[in-house]
Amino acid sequence: MSKVSVALGLTRPLMVRTVPVADPGDLLARLPERAPYAWVRHGEGLVGWGEAARTTVPPGPGRFAWAREWLAQVLGEAHTDDSVHRPGSGPVAFGSFTFDPDSPGSVLVVPKAVLARRDGRAWLTTVGDAPMEVVTPLRDPGAILYGDGSLTAPEWQHAVARAVDRINDGELEKVVLARDLNALAEHRIDVRLLLTRLVRRYPECYTFSCAGLVGATPELLVRHTGEAIESLILAGTIARGGSPEDDARRGAALLASEKDRHEHHCAVESVRDALAPLCKDLTIPDSPELLKLSNVQHLASPVSGRLSDGASVLDVVAALHPTAAVGGTPTGSAVSLIRELEGMDRAGYSGPVGWIDAHGDGEWGIALRCGQIEGSRARLFAGCGIMGNSRPAAELAEAQAKLRVMQYALEG
Repeated sequence: MSKVSVALGLTRPLMVRTVPVADPGDLLARLPERAPYAWVRHGEGLVGWGEAARTTVPPGPGRFAWAREWLAQVLGEAHTDDSVHRPGSGPVAFGSFTFDPDSPGSVLVVPKAVLARRDGRAWLTTVGDAPMEVVTPLRDPGAILYGDGSLTAPEWQHAVARAVDRINDGELEKVVLARDLNALAEHRIDVRLLLTRLVRRYPECYTFSCAGLVGATPELLVRHTGEAIESLILAGTIARGGSPEDDARRGAALLASEKDRHEHHCAVESVRDALAPLCKDLTIPDSPELLKLSNVQHLASPVSGRLSDGASVLDVVAALHPTAAVGGTPTGSAVSLIRELEGMDRAGYSGPVGWIDAHGDGEWGIALRCGQIEGSRARLFAGCGIMGNSRPAAELAEAQAKLRVMQYALEG
């Protein structure tokens, strides 16, 4: 028995079994209310419940290396009977990392049970004796009251104006400023209901739940399968139009926007710089395309490549975070300005969230369009990329449009 097992309070290595199962239908419908975990897109993905092992990752610059060591020992020492042999079978950990490496709250959890569906196959993984928990009906949270977060709307616009001044003074090129919104529900918030609403409204997004952090992100940080990796860069946003003609005009304006194209270029270059040393080949298109969600349009650039040394998905996450899409350019200056102007700790917002298996495969996104849920309270987040020609009122409107994702999840 290893030192890690002792530290975890484990008397023996995890006993893991993965078996094929019939198509479960709606994955979320199988979740019990207590502590659900999820990573779902277009009806496929993984959901989990219970806790076979859990750790809080110590903050600091070495947190991803620490997490990889913990995972290697906990998952690597597991006694596994896996008859599926697919990415996401065998022991799996869900994880959420804070945006700021110095902030506490990063967590990794190995659920007692994981139900998965991918590419026409479905399977169930259990750790030890993991009986199926009773699935209760979804509960509505009732009336929702909203209150200012760390900054009021005028205060946040002032922070945007200060950021624009610092950019125009040559201190940096771009900074992403986030704002939060507090919500109080009449009843305890059922995370499963939020997930169900998000999946139905935003099927093209990655709907996630990990340790109370719940959301639907359009941004895939990395998908790792063997040597192959994929990513999706999003930067540059405009609201959807009220008619097909208006929507097309807005999309064309976004593609032609010098400000948004430059913001997107910064994000692309940050990803290129991070991945190039890890990859034997890397493909990023020369020009972005439009990604249309139900509420906004984004400039998007899909990325693909092959790793040169068989690195874990967590190594790629460590290299990429924070991208210019959630931090800014240059990274150090942007993160310093975020700490100065935002007036809050982002916690898990805009940090990496996803899952990893014992082979180092997995999928991780950036925790956007999300909220931290605790009992009847929720803290919602949204952010905007600030450039030298950004207008505070327009950035506030963009942030409010992004906040509506989680407001819809709460209100229906």
